[in-house]
Amino acid sequence: MSVFGKLFEKVEPHFEEGGKLHRFYYAFDMLKSMNFSLPTRTQGGVHVRDGIDVRRMMFTVIIALIPPLLYGMYNVGYQNLLALGAEPGAIPIGRAFGIGLLRMLPILAVTYVVGGVWEMVFAIARKHEVSEGFLVTGLLVPLIVPPTIPLWQLAIATSFGVVIGKEIFGGTGMNIFNPALVIRAFLFFAYPVQISGDLVWVAVDGHTAATPLAVIAEGAQETSGVVAELTAFGFTWWNMFVGSIPGSIGETSTIAIILGALLLVATGVGSWRVMLSMLAGGVAMALLLNLVAPSPASFAALPPHYHLVMGGFAFGLVYMATDPVSAAATNPGKWIYGAIVGALSILVRTVNPAYPEGVMLAILFMNMFAPLIDHYVVKANMRRRLARAAQ
Repeated sequence: MSVFGKLFEKVEPHFEEGGKLHRFYYAFDMLKSMNFSLPTRTQGGVHVRDGIDVRRMMFTVIIALIPPLLYGMYNVGYQNLLALGAEPGAIPIGRAFGIGLLRMLPILAVTYVVGGVWEMVFAIARKHEVSEGFLVTGLLVPLIVPPTIPLWQLAIATSFGVVIGKEIFGGTGMNIFNPALVIRAFLFFAYPVQISGDLVWVAVDGHTAATPLAVIAEGAQETSGVVAELTAFGFTWWNMFVGSIPGSIGETSTIAIILGALLLVATGVGSWRVMLSMLAGGVAMALLLNLVAPSPASFAALPPHYHLVMGGFAFGLVYMATDPVSAAATNPGKWIYGAIVGALSILVRTVNPAYPEGVMLAILFMNMFAPLIDHYVVKANMRRRLARAAQ
């Protein structure tokens, strides 16, 4: 056993029943379980044989988040160097990644430390084990904020999201809203200047770098056409798909997000029904808006395949809408839930001039209605079964 392990073994009696630090046992248990494998193993017959549990599920999601995390780090540095005058084809990958890493580390530290403290506080107060749920939330939050977010604002928002968005409902598994999106919504409504606008997307003071959604929202009166307007600012479909554009840290690269989606679907952790139905709902709404667009330059005229690679649509589709706690649980409910989220995302993005990104609000709105959808799905199934039994 390592020196670190012996230290844990030596102090453990103080945290057990009868020890002077027993009230802090669950905080100690969290630190121990994070650093060491548990010595207890199931003996005898097992009722359920499965390789997945909450910890493995959370760990799978973390692995799926690695592609957008790594690319997001690189892109933050890449945008930084572009703002300083570097040529796009002459930016060293290592240097760009290093700059992005230095920007990301404080953001990651704040979300994990602040969120972890609140998790321990409620675990001690309720006398239960610390949930692993915040391991995923703590990584999701840095990926949906700009690299210039003030850390004190992030700390306040994280506290709000953990306490109000999750713990008051009973903790992990009891919350009705996605905690990461609650944090993002708090930042947007409490500190709109620091979370939106051109100046926040590149980590160079005073440099303006408009996002594709901002370009369309601000240039909606142009007559050249919405796609031409994007192209004039250097936003082609391909570079938005790859992710070499300004935007929230983990949301820019659709390729990286697809890699994470493949892992989630392959392992069964992420619902392919929610992903596919949200995609279909978004495309259907975009096509409908194309038919009623007042002019080729209006936001409503944007082709569906552009919507899919802009803003947080892909990221929300893969990592947010599929949250097993706040999404619909029944299979038919997942189809309904995902389709409405996709349609609302495009609708809010297109018709609301004050907020050219509807994914966050659409998912939070449907989180509220997910239990109602499941209720009516189950009720309809009961009616069908009773009708068959009566025959």
